[in-house]
Order: sequence, then structure tokens, then C-alpha cells
Amino acid sequence: MTGATGWDTVAGIVMKTKGIQILPSILSARMGHLAEDCRRAMEAGADGLHVDIMDGHFVPNLTMGPDILRAVREAVPEAYLNVHLMVMRPDLYAPKFIEAGADTVLIHVESPCDLRATLGAIRAAGKRAGLTVCPETPVSALKGFEDLLDEVLIMTVHPGFGGQSFLKGGVPKIAEAAQGFPGADISVDGGINAETGALCAAAGANVLLAGSFLFKAADMRDAIAGMRWKVESARKAGA
Repeated sequence: MTGATGWDTVAGIVMKTKGIQILPSILSARMGHLAEDCRRAMEAGADGLHVDIMDGHFVPNLTMGPDILRAVREAVPEAYLNVHLMVMRPDLYAPKFIEAGADTVLIHVESPCDLRATLGAIRAAGKRAGLTVCPETPVSALKGFEDLLDEVLIMTVHPGFGGQSFLKGGVPKIAEAAQGFPGADISVDGGINAETGALCAAAGANVLLAGSFLFKAADMRDAIAGMRWKVESARKAGA
């Protein structure tokens, strides 16, 4: 069954669809007006929201905890929430963010924990699980986890801060991931706008995570619509 956002749901778990999905990253929202900005993004046509969680150890920045995610869920109860854990111990934090309202939990393949057990626990809780690879990490690092992945996230910036420039070296990795994990959503995060999003879509990405480009746009609805048209066109041309 396909919901209003275009995501298919089976037994409460959001599954892959063929269309491009655009998720504004709330790291670029106004923290003092977070609920307002989250509602604004959904009303502007977003397919959900992306939430970056950083612990100050795995990456050199601190962002938000489970209580903030819970507040986002209360502000936009209908929204699909895609949560990216950039933390040293995702095995400890994943349950907290699931309880707070996450629909998908992405952890890093570079994280020093039992990855299979953590991914399995996320799925056992009825949520989607995914692995993220940093710019320096090859897609081959994901080998052996195929049976546990609903999503693969390719970072096209070094994780830790928003507003960075897109690293084109990530595009071949997107193509490799799309070919190697045909049953998973292929998402991309870092320096995403209409132009870079089109490059990623042509390479095989179907989930685009964009922060500054959308939240700083004069009209977010126009920005999302224009981005969707450009990336859908690029994906069809590359098919």
C-alpha cells in the first residue's frame, strides 16, 4: 500500500519504491523554530525528514538526542523519519531513537559495534535498517550484510557538519551500491541540490537527503518541486 508520501508500507515497515524520494535534513532547520520548519517542509511536498544524530566522538560535532526526535514526531506525526546515527555505540542508541519515533535507523559500517546484531535488533523492532559509508570507505565494506539492509547511505561529504561541498567521488560508489544492493534504497547525503541530486539519481540513487539547499530556499515548495523534476528527468535519462 502506498501512503501519501509515496512510500510503500508492508507490516508497518516502509519499503523501497521506484520514484525519487526527497527528505529535507533538519540539521539545517532553525532549532528555535524546529516544529514550524518540520511542518513547513512536509507541507512543501517533502517525502519525509532526515535526522542527523552526532555524539561528538564518532564525528566532531554534537546535534540532538531522542527528546528532540520525539518532539519532531509530535510536530509531524504523519512524517516518515529517517534517522542517521553518527555515534560510537549505535547498538546502545538505536533503541532510544526507535522509541522516540524513528522509522529507519542508519548506522555506520565504521562504527565499533556488532553491526549484524544492531541491524537485526532494529529490524526486530519493526523498523527499517541501513548502513552508511563515509567517503573513504569502499562499498565492498557492506559485503555480508545484504540480508539485513533496507537502505544504503552513501556520504558525499565528510560527516559532521552541514553546508559542505559535494564530493563527486561518491557518484561511482552510488552506482556500485545500486548494482550490488538491488533490494535496498540507495540514499545520498552531502552537498545535495538539484544539480548534484541529478548526478546521484542518474547513478542509481532514489533517496536524496538535502539540508541547506531546501531549508535556506526562498520558497521550499518551489525548491522541492524543481529538484524533483530535475532528478526524475536525470534518472529516466540514465535508465
